[in-house]
Amino acid sequence: MNDLNEQKLTVVVGLGATGLSCVRYLVSQNQPCMVVDSRNNPPGLDELRNEYPQVKVELGGFNETSLSQAKELMMSPGVSLQTREIANAMASGVPVTGDIDLFSRLARAPIVAVTGSNGKSTVVALLAEILRTAERKFAVGGNLDSEFGQPALDLLMEPGKDLYVLELSSFQLETTESLGAEVAVILNVSEDHMDRYADMSDYLAAKRRIFRACRKLVVNRDDDVSGIDPDSALPRWSFGFGVPGQREAGLSMVAGEQTICFEDQPVIAVSELKIVGRHNLANAMAAICLALALDVDLPSIRRGLKRFPGLPHRCQWLATVDGVDYYNDSKATNVGAAIAAVQGLGEKTAGGLLLIAGGDGKGADFNVLAPVLKRWLKGLILIGRDAERIAAVMDGSVPIQFADDLEMAVRQAASLSEAGDAVLLSPACASLDMFANFKQRGTAFMQAVKALQ
Repeated sequence: MNDLNEQKLTVVVGLGATGLSCVRYLVSQNQPCMVVDSRNNPPGLDELRNEYPQVKVELGGFNETSLSQAKELMMSPGVSLQTREIANAMASGVPVTGDIDLFSRLARAPIVAVTGSNGKSTVVALLAEILRTAERKFAVGGNLDSEFGQPALDLLMEPGKDLYVLELSSFQLETTESLGAEVAVILNVSEDHMDRYADMSDYLAAKRRIFRACRKLVVNRDDDVSGIDPDSALPRWSFGFGVPGQREAGLSMVAGEQTICFEDQPVIAVSELKIVGRHNLANAMAAICLALALDVDLPSIRRGLKRFPGLPHRCQWLATVDGVDYYNDSKATNVGAAIAAVQGLGEKTAGGLLLIAGGDGKGADFNVLAPVLKRWLKGLILIGRDAERIAAVMDGSVPIQFADDLEMAVRQAASLSEAGDAVLLSPACASLDMFANFKQRGTAFMQAVKALQ
């Protein structure tokens, strides 16, 4: 490791799109760097070698010497700070940062920061539609699991932006010291990533880093842990399902229709939204509050909400086959997301709902899922690694079948359903035991439904 002894390098830990964006920035600033990755053939490797052949790469594990002699570790969000070699380097005094932390220091326009266990991508997409309607110059990026999976540092290459909208995961926030967002929100918090965090308080602490040095905040009134100290003097807007008060979005009856209002002003009737489900009403209200915190006018907000069609793989209606509606909610990678989808469609179908669930549960407790499934389901078809774990909490209260793949699961659901029913893919689990990601899982479901037709 003579090169490390001669000049300390910034070590990018984990390649992929985020790691590559870090290298791209560091090279542009003439900052010496290298890449380490525990995988033998990580995503982005060919691109790195073609574009930056001078950048050294170590693969197949983490070399403790490389890490301990680093000027700084720049972490990709997929690598836990608890990884033994990373923890040892940190204990020896090596500084740790991430791309979002670096972005916050470099950005020359206000940042809107959105996190939460569920609904992040939908809220960011809703806000983007509103900002587009209001003719704001903005860029969207951050969380690579979203529809806007552009690394934050790459956004700095786009000139003339007056605003940055970032969707942030808890993993990205772990290494973010002082984001300094113009406005920040934690949409909700439910159990997720328990294979990475010691407990819920550890997970919540990561989420709450989004509020560090923020100027304004948006709070979910129906989620006790989504805000910061209520005595904080920061300007705040809030959303919830109750009738709204000052600086609040909520639900009211206006001319006989359930309507989203801000304070006493109607914004949009629920029937005018293209997105469905109670959770999406909360998402719409969160986007309204964020937009108002950015001084967007209500007419632009209303037009943006009316135009928004929804995102793929998020309670997305696909087709009606033999009178049965099929919905793709593959993005429901945790229990909280699945509960929201089942409640929304369960109310609509009044007991005619069949659920396809299962996959990699990431250590989640499925007991909290059981009461909702018992109330609303006509049948449950389970797939993937944790199918038996989900079945175990149901106590035989709902008919259960097991399937080897999604195509088989869709055929089984079709055979159990009748006209007026709905079939929902909302796995409550990650997809990595069977698929590359939730998008591939959703696409497989869409193809299986198409095959029925």
